[in-house]
Amino acid sequence: MGNSIRLTPRIDDPRGATRNAARKPDQNLFERDFPTERAVVPGREQGVKQSPRNRPGRAAALLAALVATAVTCAADTLARSRPFGPRTRDVNDLGNQYVPFHAHLWDLLHGRADGGLLVNWRSGYGSSFLPDLGTYLGSPFALLVGVFPRDGIDLAVYVITVLKTASAGAAMAVLLLSLRPGRWWAAGLLGASYALCGWSVAVASYNPMWLDGLVALPLLCLVGEWTLRRRRPLLGVLVVALAWTANFYTAYMATLAAGLVLLLRLWLTGLPARWRLRTAGRAAATVALGVGLAAPLVTVVYFGTRHAYPGRAVPFRPVSTPDLLARLLPTTYSFGSPALYAGTAALLLALALPFHRAAPRRVRAGWPLLLAAVALSFQWGPTHLFWHAFATPQGSPYRQAFVLCALLVITAWHTLSYGLPDLRALGAAGTLLALLTAVASRSTLMKPVSWAVLALAVAGAAGGLALLRAAETRAPTSAGGTPPTATHLADSPASRPAATHLTDSPASRPAATHLTDSPASRPASAPRRRTLLAVLALVLLFGGQFGEAMATSFVATRQRFGHMDDYAPWGARQREQAEAVARVDGWPRYRTDPGREQTVGNDPLMVGGQGAQYYSSLTSDVLSRTLTALGGGWTSRGRSVQSLDNAVTDAIFSVGARLHSPMDPHQAYLPQVGGPLRVSRADVPPLVTVRNRPDATPFGPSPYRNQELLLGSRVYTVPRIAVHDDAGKPLGSGRVGSGDALAAPVITADCPAGSQVQLWAPHFSGTARLADRTVFFRSARPRNRAAMEPLGTSPASGRIRIRLTPDRPGSIPQGAVGCLDTVRLHAAVEHLKATGATRVTVSGATVRAELPTGSKGIAVVAAPRIAGWRCATGDGAAVPAKDHHGLIAVPLDGTSTTVTCTFHPPGLRLGTSVGAGSLLTLALLGVLAAVRRRRGTPPPLSLPTRPRERVPGAA
Repeated sequence: MGNSIRLTPRIDDPRGATRNAARKPDQNLFERDFPTERAVVPGREQGVKQSPRNRPGRAAALLAALVATAVTCAADTLARSRPFGPRTRDVNDLGNQYVPFHAHLWDLLHGRADGGLLVNWRSGYGSSFLPDLGTYLGSPFALLVGVFPRDGIDLAVYVITVLKTASAGAAMAVLLLSLRPGRWWAAGLLGASYALCGWSVAVASYNPMWLDGLVALPLLCLVGEWTLRRRRPLLGVLVVALAWTANFYTAYMATLAAGLVLLLRLWLTGLPARWRLRTAGRAAATVALGVGLAAPLVTVVYFGTRHAYPGRAVPFRPVSTPDLLARLLPTTYSFGSPALYAGTAALLLALALPFHRAAPRRVRAGWPLLLAAVALSFQWGPTHLFWHAFATPQGSPYRQAFVLCALLVITAWHTLSYGLPDLRALGAAGTLLALLTAVASRSTLMKPVSWAVLALAVAGAAGGLALLRAAETRAPTSAGGTPPTATHLADSPASRPAATHLTDSPASRPAATHLTDSPASRPASAPRRRTLLAVLALVLLFGGQFGEAMATSFVATRQRFGHMDDYAPWGARQREQAEAVARVDGWPRYRTDPGREQTVGNDPLMVGGQGAQYYSSLTSDVLSRTLTALGGGWTSRGRSVQSLDNAVTDAIFSVGARLHSPMDPHQAYLPQVGGPLRVSRADVPPLVTVRNRPDATPFGPSPYRNQELLLGSRVYTVPRIAVHDDAGKPLGSGRVGSGDALAAPVITADCPAGSQVQLWAPHFSGTARLADRTVFFRSARPRNRAAMEPLGTSPASGRIRIRLTPDRPGSIPQGAVGCLDTVRLHAAVEHLKATGATRVTVSGATVRAELPTGSKGIAVVAAPRIAGWRCATGDGAAVPAKDHHGLIAVPLDGTSTTVTCTFHPPGLRLGTSVGAGSLLTLALLGVLAAVRRRRGTPPPLSLPTRPRERVPGAA
C-alpha cells in the first residue's frame, strides 16, 4: 500500500467526482468537515496491531490525568495542605457537609449506621437520607470511601477529589480527539487545562459533588458525537443516566452545554435540515431515556428541594466586565465572580481561531460566537437563572462557569486541529489578549503575583507555539516546494484539493500530501534541528501550563483560608467523642446527642449518636422552623440546624445522654469556654409517647411556651427582665454591643430559688456569664441565629445578674430568661413514661411502638413530621401521618395497642415508574435492533465517520 490510506475503493467519475461522492454528497460533505478518526503516523498504515482508533485517545487521556494529578498534588504540597502538610483542607461545606456525609456512607457500607438508605436517624432527629445520597453521594467515586479506614475519612475524600479531577481531564482529552484529529499530546494538555480550570480549583475542589459535572460535560458531548453518527445508542443512554445520577444539578448544566455544542456541530455540517432535525431528535430521545433511568433518584432530590428550608434568596448582580475578564487569567480569585481560567495557552489559541485562515469560515465564526453568547448569558438575570435550573444559588453565584471553561478548551482545540496558527493569527490573538488584560487591570482581583504568573504563562504559551510553528516551517518540502502542512489545514473545497484526495494511490496523489521526503533530499541536520525546536516547544508548553495551573490552585487554596471558615480534620477530639458516644449509646430506647459544642455542622455523622444537628441543602423546612420555635440556633440561613442543650427539649425528643465538650481549639477565634469532655444522663420518655388531650394552640413568640406545648405541661417561669448599659442605666431598647452598652451590659431578673436559668438571645453575639458559668452566643444576622443556652441554677435569693460581653451589635428580647422548675419537669416526664409506649423498635425506615391498652388521643413520635411519613394503628391501613407542632402524630381510638409508621421519600414512586418505563422502552428498542440485524434489514442511512487522516506536526 505504500503511503496510501485508502479504506474504500475510489472509482473516478467521468464528471470529475468520485462515484461515492456522486451517490452520497451529504455524507462526503460531513466527512470533509468532521473527521473523527485518529491521525496516522507515516509508515504505520499497515500495522494491524496499532489499534488506531484507541491508542491516541488512551495516550491523551493518560497524559491529561497524570498532569491534572501532578499539578493538584504539587499545589497542595506548596500550600502545605493535607495530606501533604499540616493545614486542614476542610473549609466551608467540605468540612461541614461532604466529609461527614462520606463518613456516613462509610458507616452504611460497613453496617454501622443508624438507619438505611431512606432515613438517617443520626441527623435532625430523623431526616430523609435518599435526597442527600443523590445530592452528595450519587457519584460512583463515592463508593471508594469504603476501602479506607474510618479514621482516614479526610484522606478518602481527597483521593476521590483528585480522581474526579483526573477523570475530567481524561474525558476531555478523548472528546477533543473525537471532535477533530490532532496531536495526542496537545489533546492531553488541553484536557488537563480543562480539569485544572479556575472553577475546578477555586470552587469545585471544596464542593467535590460538583466535580461530577466537570466529568459529565465531555462525556455528554461524546454522547452527542455518537448520536451524530448513530453509534453506541445504548451506551449513550447509560452515560446520560450515570451523569444525572452522580449529581443532577451540574449534570443539568453539562447537558445544556452539550446540547449547545451539538447544535453548533449540526450547523457547521451544512447538511440538509432533515438530517439536523433527525439528529437533534435522536439526541433528545437519548437524554430523555437517560434522565428517565436516573428518575428514581432525580425525582427524590427534586421533591426534597421542594420541602427544604428556603433559606434566604440573594438577588443576582452581574460582576463588572473587568472582574469577569480578570477571572480568565491565572491566580485571580474571588468568591462572587465566575472562575473562567482555563490556561493561557488555551485562551491564546481560542482567541486565534477567528484569524486562523486554515479553518473553515463557519468554524472560525461559530465557536467564538458560541463562547461570547454563553459568556453574556452568565451576566443576564433570566439566563443566569436558567443555567441554575431556575433556583437562585445560595452561596457562590456562578456555579455554571465550568461550561465556559469547556468551550474555551474545545475552541482552542479546533484552532490546533487545523494546524498551528500562523504568525498573523498568533499576533492577532496576542493583541486581543493584551486588550483583555488591559481591561482586566482595572479589577482589584489582579494582584502582583497575577502579573508575574501571567507574564511567565504568556511567554511559555506564545514561545511554545512559535517554536512549534518554526519546527513545522523547517520541515522538508515536497518536490514542488509546498510545505506539508499546507494541504492539510484548509477545509473549504476550493482551498484544499489535495486534502479531499486522501484515499488516492501514491501515484495519483499530489506530492504535497507526502509528509516525508527521502533521506537523500534533505540535509542530515534538518531533522535534528526540527526535533530540537519541537522538544523546546513542548518544554515551554508543558512547563508553562504546569506552573500557572499550580500557582492558580495554590492561590485559591490560600485565599480560601482567608475568606472561609475552616475546620479540623478527624483527630483526637473526634476520636474521644466517638468513643464516649459508643459507650452510652442506647438507641432506640433513647437518643445520644454528641453535644452543643460542635466541631463541624454534622457532628452526629462523624462521631455517632442521634442529635438535632444537621446541615444539608435539603434540611427540611419543618425541622428548621420547629427547632427555631423551641429556641434552637442555626447557621447558613437556617439550613445548618444546631444542637439545643435544654432539659425540656431533651425530654421531648427522648435524648437520654448528652456529651459536653470544650470549644473546638481549632476555632481559636471563638472564646474557649466549657470544661473537659463529660457525659450527662437524663431520665426521658420513650421515642413514642401519648397525649391524651393534645393542645392545638399554635406556636407563639416565646420558645419557653412553645416547649411547654410540646411537652404537655407547664414547667417554666418567664420573668420580666431589665437590660442595663455599661454604667448600670436601664436600656429600653435592649440593644447591646453599641452605644453605651458596648462592653459590659447586664441583664437582671428574678427566678424561683433553685430553678435552672435559661437565656434565649437569638440576636446576641458574645459571652454571657452567670456566677461561675460562661456560655457563648454566636449570631450574625441574617446568616446565623444563636441557640438558647443553660446558665446554671438561680441563687437562694432568686435575683440573677447575667453579665454580657458583646462582640458585635445585637439585642436582648423581652422574655429572654426562662426559669425551669425541675420538679415539674420530672413529674411531666414520669407521666409521659407511664402513658407512653412500652416497647419501641426502629428498623430502617419503620418505627413500631406497642402502647398501653386503652390509649386515646394521639401518639407522638419524637421525630419531625417531614413529608413521606405514613402511619397505621393496629391492623389498619397506613395513611399520611398527622402533625403535632412539627412532630409525627397518629390519632388513637382507644382500641389499638400498636402504632407503625413507615417513611416513603416523596417522589420515589413517581421516579421508579418513570425509570421502569424508560428501561422498558430501552429494552424494546434493543430488541427491535436485534431483530432487524437478524433479518438482515439494513439500518437507516446514517452519517459515516471519516477515514483516518494524516495530521501535520513536528512532534
